[in-house]
Order: sequence, then structure tokens, then C-alpha cells
Amino acid sequence: MASGLHTESWTEEIICPICLDFFTDPVILDCGHNFCRSCITRSWEKQETNRCAICQEETFPEKNLRVIRALASLAERARKFSLSPIQMEIKLRCEKHREELKLFCESDKKLLCLVCRDAREHRGHSFLPIEEAVEIYKLKPNRNKIFHNLR
Repeated sequence: MASGLHTESWTEEIICPICLDFFTDPVILDCGHNFCRSCITRSWEKQETNRCAICQEETFPEKNLRVIRALASLAERARKFSLSPIQMEIKLRCEKHREELKLFCESDKKLLCLVCRDAREHRGHSFLPIEEAVEIYKLKPNRNKIFHNLR
């Protein structure tokens, strides 16, 4: 079986940023972000226009929702090995600053590090510790499972 570091690197790529579990019927949007088909379509039911849950780019699913078979296969393998995002305890890091993600920006609905919080882009926004956001938004209660929704 793979080492923890090796397992962490490939499994975080197969976790849906909405349900925070391994992909089920993964699709890719035009912007390049991946989601479970059911997760992204449920997300769109709550919006006026269909936008990516990560970057907010408008998308047109009726012609551009493409299935990603390779991700589906990897997610299935992870399930067979009985891996779980909780067991891996991934420390999620900001891609820009390499700092641990600790905050949820309620204004942008994104995870942030402390450096991002202080940036001009987020001035005047309200923030919650990830653990509190998990409770409020009724996500799975393990902050290490939250997939990085970055700026």
C-alpha cells in the first residue's frame, strides 16, 4: 500500500470540493474545476445563473458538462482501499501563500489563509473559523476534509 505522503497527494485530487468526499460521477466545467455531477447541479438550483462553486465563472452545463472517467476510476480505487478523507488528515494549504487554510470568507464562500484574510480583496468581509463554518453550513465536521476553495 502507498505511503501516507504518496496517498495524500493523489487522493486530495479526487475529493469533491462541495461534498468533501471522493467523487461520484465526476464532471469538469469549462473553467477546469471538477465536481460530483449531483453536487454541482444541486448547487446550481440555489443560484440565479450556473456558476462554478470555486471560481464563480459562469458555465453552460447543457452543452459543457463533461464526465471525467479517470477521476471516477481513481475515486473507486480509493474506496476499494478503504481510504477516507478523514483518515488522511490532510492539512490544506493556500496555493498562493502555502499557509494553512484556517478561515471561511462568508462574503466569497471561500477558504482562506491568514495572509489572504488581510488582503485588500477581502477587506470588509466577514470570516469564520473553518470549524464554525462547518457547523453552520452543515458540512461534514472535520476541517481537514474541506477541499481548498481558493481565490
